[in-house]
Amino acid sequence: VGSAETSLLNKLIRTSLVESSHHVEILQQDPSSPLFSVKTFEELTLKKELLQGIYIMGFNRPSKIQETALPIMLAYPPQNLIAQSQSGTGKTAAFVLAMLSRVNAAEKYPQCPCLAPPYELALQIGRVIETIGRFCADIKVTYAVRGNRVLQGAALEEQIVIGTPGTMLDWCFKRRVIDVKKINMFVLDEADIMIDTQGLSYQSIRIQRALPKGCQMLLFSATFKETVRAFAVQIISNPIVIKLREEELTLSNIRQYFFVCRSREEKYRALCNVYGSITIGQAMIFCQVER
Repeated sequence: VGSAETSLLNKLIRTSLVESSHHVEILQQDPSSPLFSVKTFEELTLKKELLQGIYIMGFNRPSKIQETALPIMLAYPPQNLIAQSQSGTGKTAAFVLAMLSRVNAAEKYPQCPCLAPPYELALQIGRVIETIGRFCADIKVTYAVRGNRVLQGAALEEQIVIGTPGTMLDWCFKRRVIDVKKINMFVLDEADIMIDTQGLSYQSIRIQRALPKGCQMLLFSATFKETVRAFAVQIISNPIVIKLREEELTLSNIRQYFFVCRSREEKYRALCNVYGSITIGQAMIFCQVER
């Protein structure tokens, strides 16, 4: 399992922040653009409704990545951002705050789409939006995911759309329920997973190419491989880049085991042995195919 997949798995499992001692390195394309960091959410002049939401999420102060990324994402004029951020560092809450801050609640049409490669991650991001934005009564979110059908040409009133690249592409160009020319912020989460999954990066690029010139773009990736850099440069112009030193992050209450199995039968027996010998309160089993 690669580092991108490991980070995604951790993200789906974790429900709390990981205290990180990461060193944050900022690479800036535009030296005239001011950069600063914050130590409290109040320094960001967020709406009181968003402050209420972020505190309900359990954030008492900004995490390492939030200290640096939030001032960039909330800057005016808007700044494009590429950020390397592993799971559990508060990155999702950061770009959710940015999306909720950028939308015009009085306008009832999609303004901020967010692409997340797996279906489950899209739903997880949506739950964060609904929690932080619970006091923003006029801001709504919908999901461009499999099973959520929309009629061609229907008028969506939700300002934020979370979805997988394929369905989002369909909603933009086939169903035409999202007017890409009205989008003011475009978020790509887990870019390394998109690149590793056939077709997803192409679908993302197709959407990006139709966006208006002034649209703010935010891209996040757990890893910063050459393929990720090449993809990011292809779709984001003049970004500020936040890069973290590589570091393995694991939860102290998760034990990890590795079994070498020669057949499906051995895999099944190994799994049964784990459940038979270790006390397990909760478990998730990931399979390659549905059957």
